[in-house]
Amino acid sequence: MTQPEAHPTKPLACWPKARELRESHYRRYAQEGLLRVAGGGWSFDSLLAGLGDDVVFLAGEPYGATVAYDRAFSLACMRAVEERGWSRDLCAYMRNDLGSVYLDRYALGGKYPRPDFLIQGHICCTHAKWYQALAEILDVPYFCVDVSVGPSHEMTENRLNFVVAQLHECIEWLEQVTGRRYDDERLFSAVEQECRAANLWAQICTLNKAVPATMDEKTMHTFFVLTVLYKASREIADFLEVLRDEVRERVAQGIAALAVERCRVITDIQPPWAFLDVFKYLNDYGAVSVGNLYVFGLVGIWEDQPDGTWGPARTPQHQGIQIRSRDQALRLLAEWSVRKPLYQQFYDPHLKTEMLLRVVREWRADGVILHYNRGCEGLSLGIAENKLGLTKAGIPTMAYEGNMADEREFDLEATYRKLDAFMASLGLRSQGARDS
Repeated sequence: MTQPEAHPTKPLACWPKARELRESHYRRYAQEGLLRVAGGGWSFDSLLAGLGDDVVFLAGEPYGATVAYDRAFSLACMRAVEERGWSRDLCAYMRNDLGSVYLDRYALGGKYPRPDFLIQGHICCTHAKWYQALAEILDVPYFCVDVSVGPSHEMTENRLNFVVAQLHECIEWLEQVTGRRYDDERLFSAVEQECRAANLWAQICTLNKAVPATMDEKTMHTFFVLTVLYKASREIADFLEVLRDEVRERVAQGIAALAVERCRVITDIQPPWAFLDVFKYLNDYGAVSVGNLYVFGLVGIWEDQPDGTWGPARTPQHQGIQIRSRDQALRLLAEWSVRKPLYQQFYDPHLKTEMLLRVVREWRADGVILHYNRGCEGLSLGIAENKLGLTKAGIPTMAYEGNMADEREFDLEATYRKLDAFMASLGLRSQGARDS
């Protein structure tokens, strides 16, 4: 490869604000006197907005990742669940969360804040049972919505109605368990903010098609988690608009994530959260991960643009739709949610392969790194088929074994050796100290 030109780099100005928002969210959840709710990152947490401004939500997957980052605490959580008979091959996020409950320790300090009730959306094999178990341990009410109704391109009115009916039932349940009267106007606003946030995040991801990439994947993980903490938050959506504008300006100025970008790769699902230095290791080769299907599609909603490329889906607001009834709001929310890219791969690995190939083409990636993640059975399903499909399409592909949230199942040195071999196959030589 020819030596590319060097580009200017600088930190994102809104980075400190992102950290502040994340930490303040977790600290607010620990406050007394608020209506605490816990659930999965894919739950319909926008429904909670109709209960009032004092609702605080703890999303299990981001919390599990936060625990994982503290390796000593995570190990204590894992041992706590294993001592009680839980298997090591279950969702690692779930085990960190349950371990935190068993130990009565909160990742940000103090005792684990007890939720008033739980809400979940089920599509992954673990989701419904995770919070059923938590409800039994904590002795709190629990409601789960089944969204496993098939891929979006095969959606039918009956399938969609099945989800909408459950959302209606959930609101009735929320009124029963809280004794509060539900405010539909708050729901309307929450649905608008959720759609707005998903659209803005997809816009931000799309801007990373630029060469050089203005963000690397490690940076994107820090920002995208905000969209999972509480999807109905106007504050988060407002921040994403600020981030979008700054990223757009960085692209216009040619500001890069890596000064000398020799190679672009993408990854597929969660990384090992306790070992994010793997991304810095790529940088030693002049390689930058410009995206991740998990980051793009956990919250972001996408659709074909007029030029045929993948871009942000139009929100109801963009389409001139004014929400006027509860049923309309819930139908829009259901239609929006079943389109999530990550939902699709639960039904057919070929759908994930096609999405990966599309990201490779449009983000101009030179290769793909796949994670055989023992900590997430759902998103690891079909990775062997994905690797075969990418290889047949002529895309250089590497796979490594690990675990997103159980550090005992990740071998850092072995992964470095695999990265060395993969980078060598792409004609790259490390510029770091390890190369000497």
